[in-house]
Amino acid sequence: MANIASQIKRNARSERERLENRRYTSTIKTYFRRLETAVAAGDDATADADFKILVSTIDKAVKRGALHRNTGSRKKSRAARVRQGASASS
Repeated sequence: MANIASQIKRNARSERERLENRRYTSTIKTYFRRLETAVAAGDDATADADFKILVSTIDKAVKRGALHRNTGSRKKSRAARVRQGASASS
C-alpha cells in the first residue's frame, strides 16, 4: 500500500487511465462482433452503421493512446475486410 501522497495520487490516476483504456478496447471488440453478426445476417444498413462507429472509436482510442497507431490501423483494415465481404456476397 502506498504511503506517500504523490504515489497515492499516481495510483489513483493509473487506475482511472486503465479503466478508460479498457472501456475503449471493450467497445471496439463489441462493435467488431456486431459488425460480423450484421454481415453474416446480410443486414447492410446495420453493418454500415456499426462499421462507421467502430472506425470512429478506433481513431479516438489511438488519439487518446489507448491503442498503438499500428494496432488501430490493423483493426480498421480487418473491419474493412469484413465489411467488404458483406458487399461482395450481396
